[in-house]
Amino acid sequence: MQRREFLGFSIAAGLSAAGLPGCSSSGHLRFGIHPWIGYEPLYLADDFNWLPETVALRPGTSATDSMEGLLAGALDGAALTLDETIRVWSRGLELVVVAVADVSAGADVLMVKPAIDELAALRGQRIAVELNGVSGIMLLKILEVAGLGPNDVTKVDLPVSQHADAWSRGEVDASVCYEPTASMIESLGGVRLFDSSDIPETIFDVLVVTRETAKKNSSSVRDLVRAHFAGLQHLVRNMHDSVYRVADRQGIAPDEVRSALATVMLPDLAANQRYLRAAGPIETMAGSLSRLMLAEGMIDRNPSIQRLSDPLFLPARVP
Repeated sequence: MQRREFLGFSIAAGLSAAGLPGCSSSGHLRFGIHPWIGYEPLYLADDFNWLPETVALRPGTSATDSMEGLLAGALDGAALTLDETIRVWSRGLELVVVAVADVSAGADVLMVKPAIDELAALRGQRIAVELNGVSGIMLLKILEVAGLGPNDVTKVDLPVSQHADAWSRGEVDASVCYEPTASMIESLGGVRLFDSSDIPETIFDVLVVTRETAKKNSSSVRDLVRAHFAGLQHLVRNMHDSVYRVADRQGIAPDEVRSALATVMLPDLAANQRYLRAAGPIETMAGSLSRLMLAEGMIDRNPSIQRLSDPLFLPARVP
């Protein structure tokens, strides 16, 4: 299970089949989206009809649906993690980051056996990791912080949804995961040693559009970004209403929504302006991730990313 499926995975198939209430089947900008707490501002914008006719949300079950839709030309943009954006770019489709939806601040976790009391003690240990997901990126950054190389640990490549079973069978000593797997492993005696709050501004969720869309349909891109900030403003100013709307949509308890919100930072307009500036945090991290992913065989070729982010689509202000 990919990370971005964990919140609402139980009803994702239903969303894909039935579509979202109020979502138009046609529009100038076809935007792929799937269940994840950081993307809720766009779902909220749709709830309140703040999405203009120039934008059509195309719901899917996971990031894979959006990535495949972009590569097939069925989508003009999508909500993806930064590493997923790099994967698409490496396959020949140039994308532009037009907004940062969220920054992981504890959502991604390293669970270990109690005897592993520091990162250096990971040497020689068996670590469950989903190499082709954001879990794989997290492990690379953990090893970098620990001063270890990729060959200093034994990587057990498994979908995160299978990590708890592998743990219970004694097949792994550590797991790079996220909820609900982290809590499952904790109940089996695992300890949280490290999480994404220890490496701030590393794991980003972003709104992207194709380079062609950015050039030829800039007004619709601006409409999309304005709708995101309108939904974000409602989420921040009307938290109680928003939590219950999210819980109802995802089919989960309100407390689970609050817990999920506590593990991410939702950047406001000022933060987005800082993230998206030329040679800013997004472009710097994309360069770092590209090198790591290429070295680890996560991508087949260097995407040679040029000018990934563009702050010009951000609104001048949020009402």
